[in-house]
Amino acid sequence: MTQIAAAPLPQGFTEKTAMVDGVSINYKIGGRGPAVVLLHGYAQTSHMWTPLLPLLATTHTVIAPDLRGAGASQRPTGGYDKKTMAKDIHGLVRQLGHDKVQMVGHDIGLMVAYAYAAQFPNEVGKVVLMDAFLPGVGEWKDVWLMRDLWHFHFYGETPLALVAGRECIYFEHFWNDFAADRTKSVSEADRQLYVAAYARDGGMRAGFEYFRNLEQDAKDFAAFAATKLAMPFLALTGEKASGTFLIDQAKMVASNVTGVIVKGSGHWLIDEAPDQVIPALGAFLI
Repeated sequence: MTQIAAAPLPQGFTEKTAMVDGVSINYKIGGRGPAVVLLHGYAQTSHMWTPLLPLLATTHTVIAPDLRGAGASQRPTGGYDKKTMAKDIHGLVRQLGHDKVQMVGHDIGLMVAYAYAAQFPNEVGKVVLMDAFLPGVGEWKDVWLMRDLWHFHFYGETPLALVAGRECIYFEHFWNDFAADRTKSVSEADRQLYVAAYARDGGMRAGFEYFRNLEQDAKDFAAFAATKLAMPFLALTGEKASGTFLIDQAKMVASNVTGVIVKGSGHWLIDEAPDQVIPALGAFLI
């Protein structure tokens, strides 16, 4: 895999790789205490959590992996259903010696976080779902089939050819159009980092696989949802993005849900509204 310069890490954090069931998973780790796992979403990598890492490291061992197919993790041919991706993270957590964690996921990461909690409920203390949706739960197709969210169906040979060499144009759509204010969205430096990460080593193909597998995820999540989860959930959503939709979905899959709508924010919660989001996460996870 091609190597590019890594962004600086907060003090006390290191970046490592682990082999989990034959797949190399890259992760950032630091702090001491109970484990919290931070799972990024599409168009980003584990780097998105950088502003949050110092706060959580004062009370937790913080583990921020690059999901299968993203960042510096391996891009295998398959395994992009969220059940399997959750098993990647579970294998990593066990290798690191933790038998109970708190899970935080944004976007695609929230789907992996839910799949982790549903498969290993006795090993999860709390769950945070940040702005996206749960396939297979409630009126999920109202989001999946929404005209403006065409990217859920944009994968395969022709889409890959169309974005080759134009990765930045493609991702700018997400960072600009899904923000409440594109000038307060993902920073230019971070945009360059994410484009470089996805543009190399089959990263675009791997990212498209997250969407190709949403129908399978819907089947899996519908089965999971038959058993409500008991651990505390926090659903954080952007006022100009998921709004009440994800909060309502969370209440269908869990019995102890707190919903918070982040005022003035679009989809990129930590980038757009750090002053609201970081304290909310810190207070819930303590």
